[in-house]
Amino acid sequence: MKARRERREINWFALIMLAIIVYFASILISQQVYLSQAADEYASAKARLEAAEKENTALKEEARQLNELGYIEKIAREELGMTRAGELPYSTGHK
Repeated sequence: MKARRERREINWFALIMLAIIVYFASILISQQVYLSQAADEYASAKARLEAAEKENTALKEEARQLNELGYIEKIAREELGMTRAGELPYSTGHK
């Protein structure tokens, strides 16, 4: 009868230890999943920031060029089809 009682105590101890291990393993796994998602979001935000910085640089360069008469004339000719007085418009038929 004594052997039976010791066996039950060991089984209860093992069961409690197993429950504790499973609990902490589930916490560890959920934290790893959260950290992985946070890392993915960080990488995505960093890529969006780099793209926005490139666009910002391009827009600043275009704004700077808009103060130059040669660039304004180029835009007027290419995009608006404007000509100087006495010039004939030339079209390649492609757009």
